[in-house]
Amino acid sequence: MFKKLKLALLVMLPAASAAEAALAQDYPTKPIRMVVAVAPAGPTDILARMIGQKLTDSWGQPVIIDNRPGGGQVIGTDIVAKSQPDGYTLLMSTNTFAVNPALFKRLPYDPQRDFTPITLVAEVPLILAIHPSVPASTVKELIAVAKARPGQLNYGSSGTSSSLRLAAELMQSMVDIQMVHVPYKGTGPATTALVGGHVQLMFTNPMVALSQVKAGKLRALAITSARRSDKIPELPTMSEAGLPGYTAGSWFGLMAPAKTSPATVDKLHGEVVRILRMPNVQELMAGSGANAIGNTPQEFSSYIRADMAKWAKVIRASGITAD
Repeated sequence: MFKKLKLALLVMLPAASAAEAALAQDYPTKPIRMVVAVAPAGPTDILARMIGQKLTDSWGQPVIIDNRPGGGQVIGTDIVAKSQPDGYTLLMSTNTFAVNPALFKRLPYDPQRDFTPITLVAEVPLILAIHPSVPASTVKELIAVAKARPGQLNYGSSGTSSSLRLAAELMQSMVDIQMVHVPYKGTGPATTALVGGHVQLMFTNPMVALSQVKAGKLRALAITSARRSDKIPELPTMSEAGLPGYTAGSWFGLMAPAKTSPATVDKLHGEVVRILRMPNVQELMAGSGANAIGNTPQEFSSYIRADMAKWAKVIRASGITAD
């Protein structure tokens, strides 16, 4: 009896795979919902709408952007986790996806079990900027100042658990310095505080701070990406500046619910990567400080796991909790 059952299952598997491939070939046959777990008009929303419009142009089916802000992005993320794995509900995730498991004692979903990564869409590095009153012109000199004045340097950020704060906490943990965190309600107010000398340093978006750097109101020391920026090639990476292996910043990636068929994931992946290779898309993204990526689902999955492990260590060491 068991031999017959096993034989029947072996016969059925190729048929099921063929059926999945046929469905994926016709996909999509109806509108696709792309959930964005933050409010409209921010970087995540703008990027999702750009990718969504390109998918609509390619496939002739509308991609509807569904903004579901709240709960530190948990609300929108959970909607996708509990959606049907048919390729018609997607998530434009951010680096918060990898940070939340360490911030929250409980999440209504399992970030590794309940999602299928499709591709890392983009990365946005930060720059380390200081007020001109700080007697430092390199990262090593800033670290020396911080060690000489423990607890006397204030750094700004856009929120208690923001990527800007995490970048600073990562630096502190790598070089054993103590600085005071001052949170603000957004990158703009934090940058204004830095220009005014209310805080002495911060990690911030290059597009926000570079005009102030050019005006001599701020001093840029390094960029947090793994390689130098084509836009500001004179700025060394944090790794080059004395913190080997340091990387930080924001990222954006496309995901589907777990158990989405491999054929559907492959079709989505291939089309999104094709879009990310378009010159006009790369130009638009570069203009906002983002680097288009487009890696494989397997690479994106490994990237998320590594990011979760890195930030969990930083969060435990610093005692950061959810806002």
